[in-house]
Amino acid sequence: MRTATLGPAQRAEALAAMAERELDVLVVGAGVVGAGTALDAVTRGLSTGLVEARDWASGTSSRSSKLIHGGLRYLEMLDFGLVREALKERGLLLERLAPHLVKPVPFLYPLQHKGWERLYAGSGVALYDAMAMARGHGRGLPAHRHLTRRHALRVAPALKKDALVGALQYYDAQMDDARFVTTLVRTAAAYGAQVANRARVTSFLREGERVVGARVQDVEAGGEYEIRAKQVVNATGVWTDDTQSMVGERGRFHVRASKGIHLVVPKDRIHSTTGLILRTEKSVLFVIPWGRHWIIGTTDTDWDLDKAHPAASSADIDYLLEHINSVLSVPLTRDDVEGVYAGLRPLLAGESDATSKLSREHTVAHPVPGLVVVAGGKYTTYRVMAKDAVDAAVHGLDLRVADCVTEITPLLGAEGYRALWNARARVAARTGLHVVRVEHLLNRYGAMAEEVLELVAADPSLGEPLHAADDYLRAEVVYAASHEGARHLDDVLTRRTRISIETFDRGTRSAREAAELMAPVLGWDEEQVEGEVQHYEKRVEAERESQRQPDDLTADAARLGAPDIVPR
Repeated sequence: MRTATLGPAQRAEALAAMAERELDVLVVGAGVVGAGTALDAVTRGLSTGLVEARDWASGTSSRSSKLIHGGLRYLEMLDFGLVREALKERGLLLERLAPHLVKPVPFLYPLQHKGWERLYAGSGVALYDAMAMARGHGRGLPAHRHLTRRHALRVAPALKKDALVGALQYYDAQMDDARFVTTLVRTAAAYGAQVANRARVTSFLREGERVVGARVQDVEAGGEYEIRAKQVVNATGVWTDDTQSMVGERGRFHVRASKGIHLVVPKDRIHSTTGLILRTEKSVLFVIPWGRHWIIGTTDTDWDLDKAHPAASSADIDYLLEHINSVLSVPLTRDDVEGVYAGLRPLLAGESDATSKLSREHTVAHPVPGLVVVAGGKYTTYRVMAKDAVDAAVHGLDLRVADCVTEITPLLGAEGYRALWNARARVAARTGLHVVRVEHLLNRYGAMAEEVLELVAADPSLGEPLHAADDYLRAEVVYAASHEGARHLDDVLTRRTRISIETFDRGTRSAREAAELMAPVLGWDEEQVEGEVQHYEKRVEAERESQRQPDDLTADAARLGAPDIVPR
């Protein structure tokens, strides 16, 4: 089984290796596009480096709706090319590239008008399914179906009887976005890419007009590295304009940030066996099954404040609750909300000021020699964006380079996943874990679940769940620090697990236990453990305070009350 270990020693070695000799490609930014670009480049045989200022997926790529979808609403905009491309990628991820991480999810679309709406919406969903099948990548999902109102209410009893006259049910796919990116990074590392998080680009290296690398600050240990590369790829999402300013120009396009917020509520608050998709006056609203929870989102509003920590205001939360309660027989209240998270979409600026009308397409540019910029796009089509970025970089390389192979390169954990899934009862018997625990591990790590189980075999206490977050084993915290590049408590509670949005305490009751599990791996003393716990608690309190504020400006100010972690 191919694997990669991203512990503290490997991070230090990667930074030293990147500074030692010139790379073919240096990728800046480890969101889904940057991680995908690194994987694309290294699997073409290029020497590749990847640096990230904070943590893998710490920006947009951990704060999405967690959907891999073709974009059903883009059909209504007649954007057939985007939908066709996204449906192909959805099929590849479900069937070949990441079946352990990407799973089918059903959605119910309530119809509110008799006759014409069923014909109109039904035609759109039928076309959606047909386009997926035509590309040969629709086999992993059931076909859509038409439901009467009575049948729809049996499937989703939580809906008000007068909220619908019938319904359509169709399928898309979902994943844990932050875990997906971490797996992408590890896959790139397994094929030879040098990767380092908490490594911030402070400037680009220049020779005349040409960009020849980047100056990188080690945010953890201090010190600075000069990393030289024949081509640098800027994949920094909503920070694209900021990164471009380091070369003295913005480039040929402008990236605007659109804020989307999501609420997380317990599964028992909405009685339904299916997700929901509802129309709003501006866009659509999803209610998405998420383990023992529901995710409700999203909003779509302009944001020009702090990009690192976008804040959800009280008005944002009220907006979502008002729209979901318009169709629920038992309304949700603020007390039902376990978690809230806000993310920023990187949209290519167009002629319209409304962010819902800005382009979801992506673009690639070569603004100065040696520098490629990739921006825009959708999470689902990250692989296409990465391919286009590397294709552009290859034009600037004076050597023959192989074609893209990521369409046939499974992510770590995919190989052997289905066989292990079929044998999960035997794995449970061998390890002493309940079969539900084994299924949980397989759906988070795929075949690499065996590495987590090795930790449990060496220390059976790691086979116990966290005391205040029963869904996760103690071994998963250790594994996050030893194998997945987690450097801080926030990385584990917010991205390697989703405890920060899946518990009413937002992870504060799990903080000390998790920090003490990470300490031996990362060499923390008691003072560092205490500092990590206090920082996390301050972050949670700042987020709670921001969510009590009436608007973006006051919410942003409240969220910035908690500073970023600074290692000792």
